[in-house]
Amino acid sequence: MNQLKSREPGSATLPGTLSEPLRVELIAFRRDLHMHPELGNQEFRTTAALKARLEAAGLAPKVLPGGTGLICDIGTRDPGRPMLAIRADLDALPIPDVKTVAYRSTVANRAHACGHDVHTTTVLGAGLVLAELDRQGLLPAPVRLLFQPAEEVLPGGAADAVEAGVLDGVGRIIAVHCDPKVDAGKIGLRTGPITSACDRLEVTLDGPGGHTARPHLTTDLVTAAARVAVDVPGVLSRRVDARSGLSVTWGRIESGHACNVIPQHAELSGTVRCLDLPTWREAPDLVHAAIDEIATLHRAKSTVTYVRGVPPVVNDPAVTELLQAAMTARRGAHAIEDTEQSLGGEDFSWYLEHVPGAMARLGVRTPGDTRVRDLHAGDFDVDERCIEAAVELFTAASLIDATQRH
Repeated sequence: MNQLKSREPGSATLPGTLSEPLRVELIAFRRDLHMHPELGNQEFRTTAALKARLEAAGLAPKVLPGGTGLICDIGTRDPGRPMLAIRADLDALPIPDVKTVAYRSTVANRAHACGHDVHTTTVLGAGLVLAELDRQGLLPAPVRLLFQPAEEVLPGGAADAVEAGVLDGVGRIIAVHCDPKVDAGKIGLRTGPITSACDRLEVTLDGPGGHTARPHLTTDLVTAAARVAVDVPGVLSRRVDARSGLSVTWGRIESGHACNVIPQHAELSGTVRCLDLPTWREAPDLVHAAIDEIATLHRAKSTVTYVRGVPPVVNDPAVTELLQAAMTARRGAHAIEDTEQSLGGEDFSWYLEHVPGAMARLGVRTPGDTRVRDLHAGDFDVDERCIEAAVELFTAASLIDATQRH
């Protein structure tokens, strides 16, 4: 096992870096996952591949009750000492992969366009390195690997994983998420909220319908739908603190079939995002009231379906400091950037309702690359040097955590 001295003067030397054969293996593993993406709660092949590799390393992974996802403990568990958990998510997105690369998705309209293949590979890699340290007697405290299905499926597979007991015996949890705005070899950190809450909103509007020559005799439903779409976000902006970032954004509006017929039915769907927990908890009532008011003003009957998604990820200060110390020990303070809070949602937040934890943004951009490769886009890809950086972050965090909470 290689050893890497910190580039920061005075830092401790930590074991647990990545050997060259394992680095090559992990890149191949990631590419295989990338070629065979699976949607949420369908990650059977991915789960089987992880299980086989962990068992080959002498470990005893346990598949979660739904048949996808698994946990794997490394080291001898002390019932009186909570473990550190390292989490990855497994699922892909229902979009086509448009890249021209040898490892392009082989499944039509399925792509790992959010980097979950990278997350999975890095946690596997960290587990293999930590297992070797454990065999050498160099792992001072046990660690749990958590491979979670269905992150992209609201309200997120994390909620089901918690229900299945994946946090039993866990005292802290860490994770990374790919960030195409940060260079490979670096991470972005932030204490406090780092992502947004994200909920789903479905609205139906109904009226008697009629002729476009006589809108005064009926409910002008298309106008009512347009006013709901335009006015609800404005109404909400005056009912909550602007710093909460409560935002309703519509992704679909449908109504009508003919140019001279006022329809009887209209549908709108979108997302509700929010930057802080207190406002997120109030959001369903606030949104429902605003929609009803605008619809009633235009004589439309409204039905609102508000689907809870995920709360914001709020990074615990002490666990954020753990990630900072781990990256500093591996690559120096220059490898850490401050990062902003995103309006994207992440179901890692459900774990933080139960135990303290933190998520880092994992740099995946090739230094000097000016192309924009955003998340959830069909051309998303990563500089695979990010894999080594994340593995070494996780292994260093595991070792430092053991000394901090001894």
